[in-house]
Amino acid sequence: MKSIKTCEFVSAKHPDKMCDFLADSLLDEFLAQDSKSRVALELLGGHNNITISGEVTSNAKVDINSVIKGILGQEYQTHIYVTQQSPFIAQGVDIGGAGDQGIMIGYATSETPNFMPLEYELARNLCKKIYEKFPYDGKTQVTVEDGVITTVVASFQKTNNSELLPLVKSIISAQEYLINPAGEWEMGGFDADSGLSGRKIVIDNYGPETGIGGGSFSGKDFTKVDRSGAYMARRVAVDILQKKGAKAVRTKLAYAIGKKEPVMAVAEIDGISEKIEGYDLSPKGIYEFLELEKVKFAQTAAWGHFGREFSWK
Repeated sequence: MKSIKTCEFVSAKHPDKMCDFLADSLLDEFLAQDSKSRVALELLGGHNNITISGEVTSNAKVDINSVIKGILGQEYQTHIYVTQQSPFIAQGVDIGGAGDQGIMIGYATSETPNFMPLEYELARNLCKKIYEKFPYDGKTQVTVEDGVITTVVASFQKTNNSELLPLVKSIISAQEYLINPAGEWEMGGFDADSGLSGRKIVIDNYGPETGIGGGSFSGKDFTKVDRSGAYMARRVAVDILQKKGAKAVRTKLAYAIGKKEPVMAVAEIDGISEKIEGYDLSPKGIYEFLELEKVKFAQTAAWGHFGREFSWK
């Protein structure tokens, strides 16, 4: 049977990724003042308005309005709906337990040097290189059939096809190119569309060919295992892949709210399952092992969370 895989990617100025960046920028501000801050923020943005909703328990004094306007501009109106973390959640987190139940998936493959799926890397690399010349809202998509790149799609704001097509061809060779297939476009980002944090979780992970746990990352501190557990699952997958010389490793972690240890920790190594051992998989253990206190989370908000120069690889 033929192997046909497709993956898309979006630029840092895509409305959804801008919301992720704003959420993580706020997270960084809280953590800079109080490393024990508990933060869970969601953002909706578009058309000169930003809505921030969520829960924060922290000794930090962060002017959310100023942070948002400092990034986007004074013309933006902010609507802030932030309360403290629910005491019913806090009672489990206070003793070192996970901030929620959930399932986290990690993945690593030997088909690329940074252990990411080939179609994902091709789409990401293309998007990043176009963005270097055209730093605007944009999308790419790459289809690979049995290792051959068949179709490339590139849609970028404020480009014309006579410039964009040669640029794309210089980056990636394909059988077919679809450049701004709906036509050239000038208006993008928050001016053209609304965005929502946590909406690009497939791009944040490994693309559509690999299952994900379902939880979003941006705007959440380490006690939210949606984020920290997913980072650890990736690190374990890469470690096992390198140690055993495997072709592909898929790791699965599952947590219960308020409990330190996962209720499931399994690795599928070239399709064969075994328990994950030798790691402290508690939220505190993950925080210390991955040195998450050193991370500026806003740097993770664009260009995917994996296959980059982070401690979780």
